[in-house]
Amino acid sequence: MSGTGSALPISERSSPNHGERKSGPVDILLLHYTGMADADQALDWLCDTQSGVSCHYFIHEDGRIVRLVDEGQRAWHAGASCWAGESDINSRSIGLEIANYGHAALADPATPAPAALPAFPDPQIDAVIALCADILARHEIPPYRVLAHSDVAPARKEDPGEAFPWARLAEAGIGHWVEPEPVRGGRFISLGDCGEPVEALQSMLALYGYEIPVSGRFDETTKQVVMAFQRHFRPERVDGIADASSIQTLHNLMSRLP
Repeated sequence: MSGTGSALPISERSSPNHGERKSGPVDILLLHYTGMADADQALDWLCDTQSGVSCHYFIHEDGRIVRLVDEGQRAWHAGASCWAGESDINSRSIGLEIANYGHAALADPATPAPAALPAFPDPQIDAVIALCADILARHEIPPYRVLAHSDVAPARKEDPGEAFPWARLAEAGIGHWVEPEPVRGGRFISLGDCGEPVEALQSMLALYGYEIPVSGRFDETTKQVVMAFQRHFRPERVDGIADASSIQTLHNLMSRLP
């Protein structure tokens, strides 16, 4: 496995689950959580031929970084996914797996009550920020293409989830972010609604990059995309209802695109 010239302390553990990139250039940085209670087991799984999954980098809770696949290779981390009309996200991306139990913790009887999403420790996020900055310094990845796995696969994935500190990354110059509009009352659009407001919402989400049909019908796919948007950009409430807070936050993000 060849190096990248990074000055960060990165250990090496080769995963066999990779191949040649099929398209390019690399212009997406994709963040995941492992969704497993034990980080070492998650790392083993990413290096197991039976799993068929991998990533470029793995970040432990204590901030240790492990490189599993060289950046020049196509790691198998995104699965069936799409962004801005592109479906082979693996070929265009670098994938980071962040050790965190995630939403699975909510269903685990061993999780103390009241159940809550597990936090990402400060040393881990410090390492994520340093690694992201290092990758972005070597690849021409725009801020608005630093994405969550749930952004590119809203129907399948929730990671890295609403507990992930995207705002902290933004303070370090990583990613596209605006302060979310406060959650208030007022008009909203939700499952079953139809008409021009729904079409306008779908159009904005599609223009930002989400895979969503512009049908004018607020269907289950639209709800899943709205939830993915909320997990990333308006995490206070993730319910799939396009309220004034969600819509205005989306407007604000769109206005800051180049």
